[in-house]
Parts: sequence; C-alpha cells; structure tokens
Amino acid sequence: RVVGVGEGVEGFREGDMAAVTWGTLGGYAERVAAPWERVVKLPEGIDAKLGASIMLQGLTAHYLADTTYPLKKGVRCLIHAGAGGMGLILIQIAKRRGAYVFTTVSTEEKARVALEAGADKVIIYTREDFEKEIKKATGGEGVHVVYDGVGKTTFDQSLRSLGVRGYLVLHSRTGGSVPPISPWILVNGSKFLTWPSLWDHIADRKTLLKRTGELFEWVKRGELKIRIGHEYRLSEAAEAHRAMEGRRTMGKVLLIP
Repeated sequence: RVVGVGEGVEGFREGDMAAVTWGTLGGYAERVAAPWERVVKLPEGIDAKLGASIMLQGLTAHYLADTTYPLKKGVRCLIHAGAGGMGLILIQIAKRRGAYVFTTVSTEEKARVALEAGADKVIIYTREDFEKEIKKATGGEGVHVVYDGVGKTTFDQSLRSLGVRGYLVLHSRTGGSVPPISPWILVNGSKFLTWPSLWDHIADRKTLLKRTGELFEWVKRGELKIRIGHEYRLSEAAEAHRAMEGRRTMGKVLLIP
C-alpha cells in the first residue's frame, strides 16, 4: 500500500494498492522507497498477494513468450521447471498463443499441477531423459525454443533438444551457471543462444504498463491462474529459501511482512 508520495509523482495517492517491479531493492523489508516509474497501481480485483505474485514472474513469462521468441500456433516449446511460479504462468501464456508445450518437473504431484496449467506433455526428469522424450515425441525434429531457467545442469540437453534454427533462451541459473562455451557449439543446426533480461523489456514505463495491464486483465477474466503455493512470514525467510533449494515448492512463494 502506498504510504508516501513524492513531488512530481503522477497517478498515485496515499492508500493506493501498488506493486513494485524488478530492480528495486527491499524485497525483504516491511516498507520500501521505490521510484514511481517502477511502481504499478493494482486494479480493482487484484490484491497485494496477487500483485506480488504477478510482477516478477508474470512479467518474465510475458516478455519471453511475447518478445524473446514470440510463440504462436505450430510452435513447439520446452519450459523447464513447469510447476514453479514462472513456469506455470509461461505454460498458460504459451497455450494462449497456440504453442505445443513440453515441460519438465521432478515429481508426479508437480506433473499434475503442470498438466492442469495446460502443458501438453510433462516429462518427469528424475526418471526420464527429457532430450530423448522430446526427440521421440517430435520424430527427431526437436522443439523450436527452450526456455531454460535452470542453467548448468540442463544446458547441454536443452541445446540438443532444439531443432534446426532453434532458440535456447536462458533466463535464470537455479541449477548453476553455465561454464564458458565456444560459439562453435551452435553450428550444428544453426542454433541461437540468448540471455534476455527483464529490465531491457520494461525499460520504459509505457511497455511496463502494457505488459502488466495484459497480465492483470487475464487474471481478472480468469484466463490466467496464479498459483500461490507457499506463504512464509518475513521472519521465516531462511526456511522459505531451504524449501526452494530442496525443490519442495510449487507455484509462487510469498514472504508476508
């Protein structure tokens, strides 16, 4: 909730419900001073918990599917960590755009959640080789794009899961940083490799409001479901991190002041 408005700030009043975008320090604080250009007013029907759940992961999913590799009917994509907060949103956006969605998860329960979000084929990577499963399902052609937020432990197989002129999109590194590579590895299949950042996709306020506006509207219309899987008190932040590191979470993890 907005508790202070500086000079020259337009569109905000004391008491407005608002959410802060990526790039503002203070996520572990009860209050934070934020540049108004990075603050988005929450519309009627979107409460603080939903707003917090949509911003970082929703915006990331939006630009990945909308700009980095625009998804459409006929495109095959692989989304790693499909039962995570961002993964579940990206699956739904990909299906809105008509793509065929492969996703990877670690357990049967997470597979069920990913299927409920709309995934076409869920691969449980703890017992299946996702590269082999994708090649088998696509007749050896592979996918057009891989959205990989894991990094080191999935990079090689993600690259080999791509078809000719496929895109490997790195957006995080929860499994560790990818070691230095030679561009030569992209020659086989004329593949593309990119690591886009959220900031470059919401650098101007007009684009930020366009992306958040679409996300909010989809949620209000019931066309995008946000799963808040876990809530912790701010004093329990260490336990929240342990749960995430132990892969015991699904959906969005919230810290409540």
